[in-house]
Order: sequence, then structure tokens, then C-alpha cells
Amino acid sequence: MSDHARPFGVYVHVPFCAARCGYCDFNTYVTRDPGVQPEFVEAALIELRMARAELGARSVATVFFGGGTPSLIGEQALLRLLEGICDTFGLASDAEVTTEANPESVNPTMLTALHRGGFTRISLGMQSAAPHVLRTLDRQHTPGRAVAAAHEAREAGFEHVSLDLIYGTPGESDADWERTLEAALSAGPDHISAYALTVEPGTALAAAVRRGATPAPDDDAQARRFRLADERLRAAGLEWYELSSWAAAEDARCRHNIGYWRSHDWWGIGPGAHSHVGGIRWWNVLAPTEYARRLRDGASPSAGRECLSEQELALEAVMLGLRERRGIALSSLSDVGAQAARQQEALGRVELAGDRVALTLEGRLFADAVIRELSA
Repeated sequence: MSDHARPFGVYVHVPFCAARCGYCDFNTYVTRDPGVQPEFVEAALIELRMARAELGARSVATVFFGGGTPSLIGEQALLRLLEGICDTFGLASDAEVTTEANPESVNPTMLTALHRGGFTRISLGMQSAAPHVLRTLDRQHTPGRAVAAAHEAREAGFEHVSLDLIYGTPGESDADWERTLEAALSAGPDHISAYALTVEPGTALAAAVRRGATPAPDDDAQARRFRLADERLRAAGLEWYELSSWAAAEDARCRHNIGYWRSHDWWGIGPGAHSHVGGIRWWNVLAPTEYARRLRDGASPSAGRECLSEQELALEAVMLGLRERRGIALSSLSDVGAQAARQQEALGRVELAGDRVALTLEGRLFADAVIRELSA
């Protein structure tokens, strides 16, 4: 099942958070108990050895620690996990190694240790510079902390620093979003991701919207803020390369995420982590205790898997490829999809250049609808 010619990444899902944000539907667990961390690390190292036994030798091109809050488990645990990946598989000489972090859970000492230990990139969850927006999102950090943490990361030696932003939060004004963009750019990141707030079922935000305590995000406001983000970020030298991502240069793009969009191989380590290797996709059990128990017992942590057909793989290539600025080949579409592309071109939502189809700014605002039409 393992094609050694295909780029290979490792994702590590750290499911712990100090508090749960009201909009988050990720597989996360609120804990401040340091006792859960060694058990998680040991289980993750066992899964790594299991991956090596199944896949054989693979050079790891990208590593991404996500969550949850990876920085919550501390630099020593993160470095031990990275060392485990190096010992088990080996890193490519130009490997990209990213960790997500909350601004309040990092400090100069930690950042220096991570950089010296092999981390090349950090992604900080800034979300907003407006205090009332952070409160609505249940974020724990103060408005200026993300900018300060980004500067600390630079001082620690990180060449690649990314900030994550959210726009369209109820109560956020256009001026709030403009100030957020200005604050983010003042931190000197070479990568920014900006996401429209979505109300996910089962979250505290969804419950608040349902009972009328909080208004739902406004589509028109989100469209305005997306346009403003694209304008301001481009003016600052960051160009979009994926629907929600802007980078200062090609080497500042998140290669790990590009691997997802291009259906490369990756193994997801941790509770609830998803993997994809050679057209086979699987996912782990959600609960950290069950995840650790299975691995201690020598059993797989997998909760289910599916084998994608050639037709499904082709459909995914269209759906994911259209997210990228480079677009997809017109010839990869069905006859119906190709006709839809020409119709979308007339609406100003895609550009056709030779055999390439790519989204315009207008198309990015209606990306889901355009992708559905072209995937027919």
C-alpha cells in the first residue's frame, strides 16, 4: 500500500487544551493534569513503531503537530515525539516541522528549545486583536499576546512564523477586522491563514445561536472581510496559494497542508487522527484513554477505514485541487464539469488558461458552490 515515490508526512494530534473554545468541534479534551501527557507520548511512540512496521522505510518530508494545543504538553514532550519520528523513519534533509501553539502557552525558553530541537515552523492561534471578539470565541490570551509571541518566535530563530485568524464572529465590526489584520501584519509573519467562523453542530456556539443568545455569522459581512483580508495581505506581500492561506514566498507555504490538498501520503498519530496512504484512509479512536489502552495491549488504535476507488480519487483531486491557486487541469473534469467550468468563467468565478482552471477572487467567495458544479 505504500508508494515510496509519493511524499510522506506525519501528523501528530495532541488532543489536550487548557480550555475549550465555544466554536471548536475538534477532538479535544480540557485538562491541566500533567499525568495524562506521559501516557499520551508513550502511546504515540508505540503507534509510530506500528506505522514503521506497516509502511517500511519512508523518509518524512513534513511533520505537523496539531490539536488541541500541542504547546500545552511542553517542549520536552514535543521534542521527544519529534525524536521518535526521526528515529523511526528519519527526516528528509529539508523537512518542514511545524507545531501549532496558543500564544499564552509559549515563552522564549520553549521557543528556543523547539527551534534548536528541529522545529522549523510555528503556527500561532491569534484569531483576533479585538478583546470582545476573543471573549466571544472563548479565547484565553490577551489581544497583544499573539503579536508578542510571534516576535519571540523570530528571536528564537524561527524563519517561518504563521498566524491563524478568524473573521465574521458575531459582534465583530469591519473596523475590528481591519485592526486585526494590521496587528497581525505588525508581527512580521511570512504566512497567515484566515478562516470564516462557522457554526459547527454540537458546539457551545451552536447552542448559543440556536437559543438566540448569539446571532449567526453574517454571510455578507464575511464576504467583505475576506475581500479586505485579500487586499491587505497582498499589499503586504503575502499572496494567496490556497483558499484560506497567504504566504510571503513559496518556501513560506505550509508544505504539510499542501500534501493534504494533493492527496500525498500521511500517517496521523494520536486520538482521532486521520491517515491516508496509497488511496486507503483510516482514523483512530477518539478517546485518549482508549487510544492508549489499545496500543499498550498491542492492538491497532484504528476505529475504521475505507479504500477509495479510482473514481473517488479522481473526484477528490478535483475538489481539493480547486482549493489551490494553481487550480486543476480542465482535462481532468468530466464533460459536464468542463461545461460547468465555462459557465463559471462567464460568471467571473474561474479563469481558463490553456488546460488550467483556477478560481478568481469572486470564485473563492463561492468556492463550495463552484467546486460542486465542476465536480459533477
